[in-house]
Amino acid sequence: MIEDLARRLVDAQFPRWRDLPLTRLEPAGSDNVIFRLGEELAVRLPNEWAAGQAAKENRLLPRLAPHLPLAIPVPVGVGVPALGFPWHWSVSRWLDGDPATVDGLADPAEAAADLAGFLKALQGLDTGDTEADEGDPLADRDASTRRSIAAVEGVFDTDALTEVWDDALAAPGWAGPPLWHHGDMHNGNLLTVDGRLSAVIDFGGLGLGDPACDLVVAWTLFEGEAREVFRAVLGVDDATWARGRGWAVSTGLNAYTNYAAIRPDVAANTTRQINWALSDRSRRPGGRR
Repeated sequence: MIEDLARRLVDAQFPRWRDLPLTRLEPAGSDNVIFRLGEELAVRLPNEWAAGQAAKENRLLPRLAPHLPLAIPVPVGVGVPALGFPWHWSVSRWLDGDPATVDGLADPAEAAADLAGFLKALQGLDTGDTEADEGDPLADRDASTRRSIAAVEGVFDTDALTEVWDDALAAPGWAGPPLWHHGDMHNGNLLTVDGRLSAVIDFGGLGLGDPACDLVVAWTLFEGEAREVFRAVLGVDDATWARGRGWAVSTGLNAYTNYAAIRPDVAANTTRQINWALSDRSRRPGGRR
């Protein structure tokens, strides 16, 4: 069992924590199996497709954390492959909080401003000679997104989805220098305390490039005034907003077609994400209305 393996890995490689209780967290994300270790630590064992995340986060997050206005995971150790587990794994500081939800925000506009401030700070950090992943271009998702659109005919307005997707691909690309992006910015990777944003987690997609991918959260967590505040504080131009909406449609469809049948929570969240993206089409690339 993965619980037994995690216990043995911790005890063998970090014996100072062998007496701390280890509890698996459910549900967790798709990239890692996550455990709480004692009161102050978290253990993450990656799945195969996330095998490089532990080393990357250990290298980059301590450098970024002091300059960001919300807490992020701070690695305190990286475990090595052993006992039949073939990949590096990590131990980081535990961050208290509940996953952010649309209904759980005490003040959605305030949360939108706080998150936009976080992303603005992240994008403004020096990239230097950093070795970091470059985000995949939106166009690389074209074939899979169109297959997903065809697959949801009768569930969503596929003509409207195609229009939003075509607008995103037609929007001018990012012309500035590559910027830091979180890479998986949605409410599942945000924590709240008493309804206020407190932390951003799961930096497996951290990289450099077009910041539009981080705008997905505008259609997973915010609506109405809050979404407008998010865009205004972050200062997003029309083309980047259109690409971000494309990311929201593409990622929402991918999750819906893969998980909605077996995960009611995913079905509800991605349905809202897709419908919010479809309803927010008042501005088009180049300022068209």
